[in-house]
Amino acid sequence: MPCNDRGSATLWGVALMGLLMSVALAFAVTGSARVARHRVHQAADLSALAAARLALVAPKSACTRAAALARQNGADLSSCTITGAVADVQTSLTISIPGLGPRTLTGRSRAGPSHDHPAR
Repeated sequence: MPCNDRGSATLWGVALMGLLMSVALAFAVTGSARVARHRVHQAADLSALAAARLALVAPKSACTRAAALARQNGADLSSCTITGAVADVQTSLTISIPGLGPRTLTGRSRAGPSHDHPAR
């Protein structure tokens, strides 16, 4: 009795491995994009805190310090505004997603005193 499905298990095995590799690649790309998103938001938060710390003492150097801190965290400082004791910063990070090309992620943060009244 001849068997016509000889070697079909190999084809099914290769197809299943291809599917599993595609799913693993999708998870890896999604994970790296999430890490980059957290990095750009973390850089914005830390930069805003650094700028707010210097906002009243040395407002001209506050944004310079924020830019340096953003670079140390792997992002670029897109904008920095100091209004009184409040620092408002925006950071950006460009990543490359396979199949979609380069994408720019942005993070924004604001830091300053919790109230507008002078301390007693």
